[in-house]
Formats: sequence, C-alpha cells, structure tokens
Amino acid sequence: MKVRNRIKEIRLAKEISQIQMAEDLQITRQTINAVENHKYNPSLELALKLMKYFNVTIDEIFTLEED
Repeated sequence: MKVRNRIKEIRLAKEISQIQMAEDLQITRQTINAVENHKYNPSLELALKLMKYFNVTIDEIFTLEED
C-alpha cells in the first residue's frame, strides 16, 4: 500500500507558498517538495504538525492507496 497525500492541494487552496510553509513548520522547502511529490512519507511528528497547520483531520491529508 502507498500513502498518498493532499498536501499540495490543501496548501494551494490556502494560498501558502512552499517557502512560507517551510518557515512556519521549521522544515526545508525540499522536504515539502518531496512529500508533495510522494517521494517521502513524513514522520508522525510532521504529519501531526501538518494537521495542526492546515487545521484538518489526518484523513483529509493522507489516504492509503491499494496496490
């Protein structure tokens, strides 16, 4: 199973740049880019930070995709 996320979609809907998000979450823009492009699954800590940052539930951000 693959973990899919809607981070880019949510970020763009809220008109937040990758740079602003990186500064707000104290991570690198490269990390955001990797997560948005499904090249890297965020840690549990980052996933929780993303929930709080976007004010959404975990299942609004992440889904499990069947193989």
